[in-house]
Amino acid sequence: MIASLAADGMPVIAAPFGQALNELAQSNDKIVGLSADLAKYTDIHVFRDKYPDRFYQMGMAEQVLVSAAAGLAREGFQSWATTYAVFAARRAYDFICMAIAEENLDVKIIGGLPGLTTGYGPSHQATEDLAIFRGMPNMTILDPCCATDIMQATKALSAYKGPAYMRLLRGNVPDVLGEYGYQFELGKAKMIRDGVDVLYISTGLMTMRVLEAAKKLAKDGVDCAVLHVPTIKPFDAATIAEAAGKTGRLVITAENHTIIGGLGEAVAAELMRRGVHPTFRQIACPDEFLDAGALPTLHERYGLSEDAVIRQTKNWLSE
Repeated sequence: MIASLAADGMPVIAAPFGQALNELAQSNDKIVGLSADLAKYTDIHVFRDKYPDRFYQMGMAEQVLVSAAAGLAREGFQSWATTYAVFAARRAYDFICMAIAEENLDVKIIGGLPGLTTGYGPSHQATEDLAIFRGMPNMTILDPCCATDIMQATKALSAYKGPAYMRLLRGNVPDVLGEYGYQFELGKAKMIRDGVDVLYISTGLMTMRVLEAAKKLAKDGVDCAVLHVPTIKPFDAATIAEAAGKTGRLVITAENHTIIGGLGEAVAAELMRRGVHPTFRQIACPDEFLDAGALPTLHERYGLSEDAVIRQTKNWLSE
């Protein structure tokens, strides 16, 4: 029940994280990979197959996974530890905090199935991972949108020396931002398109959804801007406040995460601190355990589908 997130006709790239890690490993023999029995489902199997002597299969033991990654980092390696986001955030939190973040070690934690990207239900839906990790000191947090974003973010994380958590879209990942000449910069929000009626401030897969929604809304005379925020921490508050401060635009945050503790609340807090007060709305998962089922059905039910974004935007504009 790991469904494709690509719209009809949307280009895709296979295993962009694994491809980027392999490219980095060619020139950096200190890169090592680890997985908690999920290599195939976090795309690190691409690295495993090319560099078997630098890959460690830790089994279904996430606390052991991150502890081993910390130990390798102490010996001078750059550890890339992959598992499902829900297991990293819930099962291994204390070990990540004590063994990696407090020691400020060069470990990259890659979380597959972020937010509502599986129909398997609450045991696998990591709808609160950003809220959990945002409170951890020293932890850099990324939520890339598409294949281009993932590949560029992976390379940027390798150049950055310190703990990081990156949400991962895996398999055949839609390639959305490539057509916009996008360049990832760690800690920076990027305006993908401008508009005078609505400003979407989005992260992760919701950036691809609001971009598609913006194209359709333009046909109805609604001009939408899209500000993509791939780095949740450190937070580019200055760019966000400047964009939200332009008068006359409805500001809508969009995220594949619970409405509690993620991008939307981070944006609202920063705008309040800076005295910026636009009309503000949030698109996010509700504060509840979500249903199991087919992913397109769930995205429509919880307001994350392209059609749901369009409907909700029109409703708010008509208020």
